[in-house]
Amino acid sequence: MRICLLTGGGYPFRRDALGGWCRTLVDGLARFRFDLVTVSDREPPGGPAYPLPGHVRSARTVALPRETPRREGRDEHATAAAALLCRGLVTEHDEVFARGLAGLAALADGGTAAAGAPLNAVPLADVLLEAWRAGRTSGAGDRLPRLSLRDARTAATLLRHAARALAVPLPEVDLVHCVGGTTPLLAALAGRWRTGTALLLTEARAPVAKFRAHEERLSPAVQAVLRRFRRAVARTGYAEAGLIAPLSEYHHSWALRHGAEPRRLVPVPAGVDPLDFPCAPEARNPPAIVWAGNGGPESGLGPLLDAFARVAAAVPGTVLHLVGVTPAHEDHCAEQIERTGLGRAIRLHPLPADPSDRYAAGHVVVHVPGPSDTPYRLIEAMMSGRAVVGADVGPVAETLGDAGVVVPDRDPAALAAACISLLTAPARRRALGDAARRRALACFTADRVVRVYGALYTDLAGPPPAPAYELTLAVPAPRDARPATLRWLAGAGEDR
Repeated sequence: MRICLLTGGGYPFRRDALGGWCRTLVDGLARFRFDLVTVSDREPPGGPAYPLPGHVRSARTVALPRETPRREGRDEHATAAAALLCRGLVTEHDEVFARGLAGLAALADGGTAAAGAPLNAVPLADVLLEAWRAGRTSGAGDRLPRLSLRDARTAATLLRHAARALAVPLPEVDLVHCVGGTTPLLAALAGRWRTGTALLLTEARAPVAKFRAHEERLSPAVQAVLRRFRRAVARTGYAEAGLIAPLSEYHHSWALRHGAEPRRLVPVPAGVDPLDFPCAPEARNPPAIVWAGNGGPESGLGPLLDAFARVAAAVPGTVLHLVGVTPAHEDHCAEQIERTGLGRAIRLHPLPADPSDRYAAGHVVVHVPGPSDTPYRLIEAMMSGRAVVGADVGPVAETLGDAGVVVPDRDPAALAAACISLLTAPARRRALGDAARRRALACFTADRVVRVYGALYTDLAGPPPAPAYELTLAVPAPRDARPATLRWLAGAGEDR
């Protein structure tokens, strides 16, 4: 059985939080054959960042071009599809939006004038303005900010870029497993509409109401367009996917609020291999805090550094280890550190090849996630047996439970106070670390992730069951109509 694992700019070419989760899944499911595709706005790297097992048939990255020239003239079919998309986006009418998106996906396939960039031959700003004005006059005006011509042109540029994902070619497989946000989901939807391939969606995205750092400078009207577009794509994905696997109760609730059918939802928490994150004793060095992240503008680094300035003043000699800072964000990281004036107390480290080295230097691990971070790093820290202080973002509180300290998001004073309390109370710190390890072993192990996804793959992409034949007037043989996943999740003592 062949599986296409479709991601958004990470695995297997870049090491990031979700990349470790993908690696665990692929390495553990050797009975399947994988084609790995990642869609990115950046130039493709030189080669995979992770060793690929023999059952991976191919691995490639597709870089979406940032700019392509506008076509002269007007493609009537693309314009009609764009009009449906914009009307559905404005009115939040999912069926209309999906028809427009499917029309653009068909045009993005090879052999048409719009192939590769289906919105480039469309006067999209005019189409969007027309749909927006109609929406404001039809009763939705109180929910729609005014969209100027300049705003419409900015939004049209962003939508054109997003629509290029519809042209990403996918391999011939039995199942497409989409992990990530809007961009890979657009590619997955286009592939499903062209070939009818089954679709499994892992819901790991941040709430679409939260914008990336560079998008916060956009006007309210452009932000409204992006928010509605991303929500509409998510709802379309929920309608098309055979099954949806949220990473947490937080993601599960978000999917329900945005139209996912409860019967299609199978929550599968993230998990790590306990052998990769052994519980090592604390190092006999000065007090140390570890934070794992890429160091970019959206990584939560700013609140962390503000809190560390308070910790350094209260507990002199404390060292902050920033683990996993990528080369692309080193300059930004250095600028933020220089702003604090605490450069001598802060160490920058690339993501170590050996996972056991990731948190070993710390006495406390701080988890301040960015808006798009998954709970994967948090689970790693818990499995390492370190006391964790987490900002209350997304699934942090439900993941930590009572095995860590949760503080309000964007509250450096509360974050610093929690760190100081643990650094100065060794017994409590070690007790929390032991509790975190126990909770991770009970709830967040890789073997469970692998077993459940193996069942999901089989349910969605496996051959249909053999037909059952019954003799006339015979008593039908008992059957179990539950899908394999539900049978697997049933307790060992239940009657199967």
